[in-house]
Amino acid sequence: MAAMDFARKILSDANIASWREGLRKAGKKLVVTNGCFDILHLGHVTYLQHAKQQGDALLVGVTGDANVQKLKGPNRPVNNEQDRAAILAALESVDGVFVFSELDARNFLQNVQPDIYVKGGDYTIDTINQDERRLLEKLGVKIVILPVVPGKSTTSILDKISRL
Repeated sequence: MAAMDFARKILSDANIASWREGLRKAGKKLVVTNGCFDILHLGHVTYLQHAKQQGDALLVGVTGDANVQKLKGPNRPVNNEQDRAAILAALESVDGVFVFSELDARNFLQNVQPDIYVKGGDYTIDTINQDERRLLEKLGVKIVILPVVPGKSTTSILDKISRL
C-alpha cells in the first residue's frame, strides 16, 4: 500500500474554495476548528479525533506565526506555522489544514462556511471569540464545545521543560 502524502492536505488560498465545494457536492458535513497547535500533545489529538466525529470531514485552521506571538508571547510559537500545519495534516483525523494570517478566524470561517464549529472545553460559548461566534450564528453554523483532556496543555509542557 502506498503511503499517503499528508502535504496534499495543507490547503492554500488557491485551492481551499474548490476543496470546500467538493465536500458540499458530495453531501459531506464540514467540521472546522482553529487554534495555535504549537506543541502537539495528547489533549490536541484526542480533541481533534472527537471533533472529526461531529461530521464527515475536519478542517483545522492554524493561527499564523505573527499572531501566535501576539496571543501567546514573544517566545511562541515553538514550531513555525509550516511545521505545525504539516504535523496536523499527518493526523488521520484531519482532512485539511489551512494557515490563516489574521488575529482571529473570521475571514477563514466566512470563506469555508463550516456546517459545525468545534472548540475545546477550555472555552465556553461565552469565552470563545465573540466576533467569531456572531458570524457563525449568522451563518447558521452549529457550535460544539468538546470536553478538555485534563492536565494536557502546551503551557504545562513548556512549564515542565523550563524546570529541567
